[in-house]
Amino acid sequence: MRTFAAIYQQNPQSMELFDVYPLFPINIVRGKGCRVWDEEGTEYLDLYGGHAVISVGHAHPHYVEAISQQVSKLGFYSNSVVNKLQRQLAERLGKACGYEDYRLFLINSGAEANENALKLASFHTGRTRVLSLEKAFHGRTSLAVEVTNNPKIIAPINDNGHVTYLPMNDLEAWSTELRKGDVAACIVECIQGVGGIRMASAEFMQGLRRVCDETGTVLICDEIQCGYGRSGKFFAHQWLDVRPDIITVAKGIANGFPMGAVLISPRFEAVYGQLGTTFGGNHLACAGALAVLDILEGEGLIENAHRVGEYLIQELRQLAQTPEGACIKEVRGRGLMIGIELNKPYKEVRQRLLMDEHVFTGCAGTHVLRLLPPLCLSQAEADEFLTKFRKVLAK
Repeated sequence: MRTFAAIYQQNPQSMELFDVYPLFPINIVRGKGCRVWDEEGTEYLDLYGGHAVISVGHAHPHYVEAISQQVSKLGFYSNSVVNKLQRQLAERLGKACGYEDYRLFLINSGAEANENALKLASFHTGRTRVLSLEKAFHGRTSLAVEVTNNPKIIAPINDNGHVTYLPMNDLEAWSTELRKGDVAACIVECIQGVGGIRMASAEFMQGLRRVCDETGTVLICDEIQCGYGRSGKFFAHQWLDVRPDIITVAKGIANGFPMGAVLISPRFEAVYGQLGTTFGGNHLACAGALAVLDILEGEGLIENAHRVGEYLIQELRQLAQTPEGACIKEVRGRGLMIGIELNKPYKEVRQRLLMDEHVFTGCAGTHVLRLLPPLCLSQAEADEFLTKFRKVLAK
C-alpha cells in the first residue's frame, strides 16, 4: 500500500489531500453486485464491500432508480418541515427488525449514531461513566472515539477518563463495575469488526442485560458493522436473545449513501432541541434506505447472508485442516461477517489476493483477514474466492 503523496502527482501550486490514508494504487470506477472494476477495466471480486457499507450490491437497479427519481424531485430540505420519507422508513424498519415500539433518530454516520446514543444514556441516567469492550471500535467523533479502545486515535482532548474497557464475555468484571452505581451505559458490538471478528456469547449478553436492569444502566448495542442483515439475522444481538435499550446502525442502511440511525426504546423521553442534525434523514438518504429494505426483503438477502456465510465459514474451517491451509489459525464469524486469523501477518496474503487474484478483502489488527461482502454474494462467488485463496496460500 502507498500513501497519497506516492500516488497523486504533487503540484505545489494546488491544494493536496491531507495524507492520512495508506492506499492501494487502484482507482475503482464502476461496480455491479459483488464486482468492481478499475479505470483500466480490471475486474475484482469485492469481499469487503467498502467497510461493510455495500449491503445490497453495487449499482443495484432498484436502488439506482430510487435515488435518481428522488434527486430529480427534491434532494434536500431541512428537518424543520415534515419529511414523509422519514416516517415511511421508521415504519418499514420497525417491521423489518422487530422493534416497532422503538423510535428512530436519523443522522449521517455510525460515529454520530454512537455519539447520540451515549448522550441519550447520559441525559437519561444523569451519569458520566461508560463501560466498553477491549478492542472496541465505535467511531472517531468525540464520545465515539473515547469509547474506542485505541489510544493511537484518541486525542488528549477526548481522553476524559469516562470509560472503562473490559474483556469480552467476562460477566464478572462487567458486573463488578456496574454495581458501583455510576455507569450511564454499556456499549457493545456483539460481533467486533475492527477488533478481529470476536463474538459475544449469549450467556454474557443475557447476564449483562440483567445487571444493567438491576443498576439502571443503559445497554447500547452497536450494530453499525454487524447489523442490517450481515450476521444472517437483522441484528447480530438477535442471535443472543437480548433486547438493548438503544441500537445504533449505519454502513449498510443506505448502501453507500451516508446515513446513520439510532433506534431508541420507549422508556426514553424525547426533548425538543436535545438532539439535532442538519443533513440527517434527508430525502436522498431516506430514498436509498427504503430501497435497501425493498431489496433485502424482496431478494431474501438476509437469508442469503446466513446460508452463504455458513457455507463459506465451514469451507474455510475445512481448509484450515489441510496442509495448504496450515497458516489459518482460526475462522470466526456469523453470516457474511467473517474473520480469518492467520498465524502470520496478513499483509502478504492480502496483497497477493488483491494484486494477483483481484479480490478485495479487509483486515483487523495484524493477523486477521476480514470478509464483509455485499449480502448478495452467491455460493458460486464464495467458491471463486476459496479457489483463489487456496492458490495464494499455496505460493
